[in-house]
Amino acid sequence: MMQSLKYWLAEHPSIVNFRWSHTQSFGSTWSFLFAAIAVYIVAVITLHSFLSLILSKSRRIPLGPIPAIHSLCVSLISAVIFVGILYSAAAEIRDTRWFWRRTKTISTPFQWFLCFPLGTRPSGRVFFWSYVFYLSRFLHLFRTFFTILRHRKLTFFHLFNQSILLWMSFLWLEFSQSFQVLAILLATLLYSVVYGYRFWTAIGLPSACFPFVVNCQVVLLACNLISHFGVLFLHFLKGGCNGMGAWGFNSVLNGVILILFLNFYVKMHLRKKNVEDIDGNSNSSSSSSSSSSSAHGCSRSDIKFD
Repeated sequence: MMQSLKYWLAEHPSIVNFRWSHTQSFGSTWSFLFAAIAVYIVAVITLHSFLSLILSKSRRIPLGPIPAIHSLCVSLISAVIFVGILYSAAAEIRDTRWFWRRTKTISTPFQWFLCFPLGTRPSGRVFFWSYVFYLSRFLHLFRTFFTILRHRKLTFFHLFNQSILLWMSFLWLEFSQSFQVLAILLATLLYSVVYGYRFWTAIGLPSACFPFVVNCQVVLLACNLISHFGVLFLHFLKGGCNGMGAWGFNSVLNGVILILFLNFYVKMHLRKKNVEDIDGNSNSSSSSSSSSSSAHGCSRSDIKFD
């Protein structure tokens, strides 16, 4: 069973012989990337504006099981990518140690996760799964439309975050950027858990008594921040890591996302504190809120992050 899984996820000829190419890989051109992001932004703003004109803000459009199915699909695909790139990374480490000795830029597998040797090309196992991860980012975009249809809600942070994550995953492939293997492992692990949780709550099962999704996002951002310092340290200590120009650009974008997220996180806690203060001033409201939380698994405190 394990050998069969390793073959299909790391040793299949299509995976081993993969090569990022503008002529052979779907969605691999700059024109496609710009067009896809532009279409996404225009479609989202148009849908939000149109619904705001014809429907009241409190009116929700029922989507049935579609959001739950979407969450389940994203969770399963993320889990497959996580296992696939983990197996592929182990195989690449096994097969390319000779290249490490020649370049003298890295010496341990952990350093390879952070710093690709200079001259690395976007081909082989890990770049196949990086490509799958890039394509999976388009599936994430549908959640924006679900949010607009159900809640008539559109924030700049969500629009910016989705567009930039698609952009960054493209740059990973285009410039064979260092750190992408670890970043994909962290991201897919998070997505498999978060979207699995969203599927869990979407089918009516109890939610957590704390902002689960937001806390997972905090953990991911913290790990990415620490890893970025590791990449920078290895770049200067070992004489250079591959794709550092793209890494620098992505670091700026990550910094912007971090600032926007912290702003959101602070506002979320202030809003939660105000709600608690209001509830504390009314005995009847407090009693009603307590019984409601017990019945629905503390769903009130689970402020979701889209």
